[in-house]
Amino acid sequence: MFSKVLVANRGEIAVRIIRALREMGVASVAVYSDSDREALHTVLADEAYHVGPTPAAESYLNIDKLLEVASRSGAEAVHPGYGFLAESAPFARAVSEAGMTWVGPHPEAIDSMGSKVESRRIMSAAGVPTIPGTADPAESSKEVIAFGEEHGYPVAVKASAGGGGKGFAVANDSSEAEIAFERASREGEAYFGDGAVYIERYLPAPRHIEIQVLRDKHGNAVHLGERDCSIQRRHQKLLEECPSPALTPEMREKMGKAAVGAAEAVDYDSLGTVEFLLQDEEFYFLEMNTRVQVEHPVTEEVTGVDIVETGLRIAAGEPLPFAQEDVVHRGHAIEVRLNAEDAAAGFIPSPGPVSVYEEPSGPGIRVDSSLRGPGEVSESYDPLFAKLIVRGADRKGALGRLRRAIAEFRVEGISTTLPFFTALLDDEVFVSGEYTTRYVEERMEHLSMEPAPDSAASPDKDEKSVREVDAEVNGRLFKVKLYADNPDDFGAPAGNGAGAGAGPPRRRGSGGSGRSIATSEGAVTAPMQGTILRVLVEEGQEVSADDPVCVLEAMKMESEVRAGRGGTVSAVNVAAGQTVGSGEPLVVLE
Repeated sequence: MFSKVLVANRGEIAVRIIRALREMGVASVAVYSDSDREALHTVLADEAYHVGPTPAAESYLNIDKLLEVASRSGAEAVHPGYGFLAESAPFARAVSEAGMTWVGPHPEAIDSMGSKVESRRIMSAAGVPTIPGTADPAESSKEVIAFGEEHGYPVAVKASAGGGGKGFAVANDSSEAEIAFERASREGEAYFGDGAVYIERYLPAPRHIEIQVLRDKHGNAVHLGERDCSIQRRHQKLLEECPSPALTPEMREKMGKAAVGAAEAVDYDSLGTVEFLLQDEEFYFLEMNTRVQVEHPVTEEVTGVDIVETGLRIAAGEPLPFAQEDVVHRGHAIEVRLNAEDAAAGFIPSPGPVSVYEEPSGPGIRVDSSLRGPGEVSESYDPLFAKLIVRGADRKGALGRLRRAIAEFRVEGISTTLPFFTALLDDEVFVSGEYTTRYVEERMEHLSMEPAPDSAASPDKDEKSVREVDAEVNGRLFKVKLYADNPDDFGAPAGNGAGAGAGPPRRRGSGGSGRSIATSEGAVTAPMQGTILRVLVEEGQEVSADDPVCVLEAMKMESEVRAGRGGTVSAVNVAAGQTVGSGEPLVVLE
């Protein structure tokens, strides 16, 4: 086993890996950007090194700097976590060439599975079911139309190097073919440096099922069963559970064998996940993720297998310590992702300072988080800051435990997805287990969610402060929120610091609504730091209130920036590809 491992990542996954290394008696090395100097992963690691400014391209994506730190620290291996460089074959090769061990599969497997076109070809040859689609990259939207005419609409257009919902667009008819082609290609180029796309039949209402596989460097392979990841928004997962309510034991066995076959087809030698779409009792290969998954904890809770530790041991050359017949599922586990997003406003990002952070506890509850108290969710990175995982004897028990845990979870200062999950647990479709990947699209209007406290605030209004206090009326305790124009209006805290005096007052911001409001001067401003993908207006154009003027990519999500009032565009200050800061004027209206 290694004596020291560098974790080339941040956030909750870096914390998870560092804790696994500590339990194994292996020293850990963290890396951090400017904005992550005091982040939890830097505190928990045995050593921490600065790797650059806040932008990921200059820090967490800087291969040369990461290798320099790994060498300087004496690390023997590099664990990439997920995201950033986790599925980068060049990084994997560079680590090996530097004399260190890559904690992941060999680069050829990453290359093969990183290309959706190549992976489909390999899976078809290996007998793994695949969705009907093109064997080669499409050159234009004309091919989308031709495919739709042959196989029927809707048609999915996907970036060959895409994943995580990026580089994915759907054409419902021929009129949408060009838009879908351009979007998938643009996102593929922007996120993965590859604008190549392919086309496949779009399944209207499938389940998204993935199988966790482990295969060591000696050819021993097992699968750990499935995770149901069908609750998604914009093709990005929100909730996962194990086992899936939709699978029979027979289907689980078939999909497990197909997943192991997929791993063997590329001589896989690490942990990985094979994803399938399931519809009408037929399943199809979607993609293979050549890294640890965000949702790996639900499988750990049900099987008792420490997936992160096992991956490290495989990288060190150890054989799997168990065979397929040793894998046993006990109980039911559910994971929900806590994102800095306002679900009631279309899951718009809501980064910023977290003034109150209190995790639930008790039997069957686990929290994997980048926080352990008040802190910051940076607008520069993914909105995911914590994962709540619960386990029960069965699905009903897990749902009850999840309901209790969510009620105990307190996060203030930002909008989060917690209200969405509260509403989800009251929805009969979800509780019955009869949901598909279209759940959010079809059921959101039926979910009763309170809007985020800050959703009505706008950037041109004065910021407010809020404090939660305890009030006793007729012997009964109530929680009451007091609002003021500034913290001083609350006066000095009373008593011994409990109640109103406990912790700093919460600042109210814009809530990350994603809709910039025109100020009195007429400027439509950026709601947060991000990159302009498209400018939708030009000088001299007339716009109405709520018309979109730009498309902004921030925290891995596209948002339309809209005008707060009508007027004539007198100036356009940005262009596609330009990085902008929070509050920066984008368009000026007269």
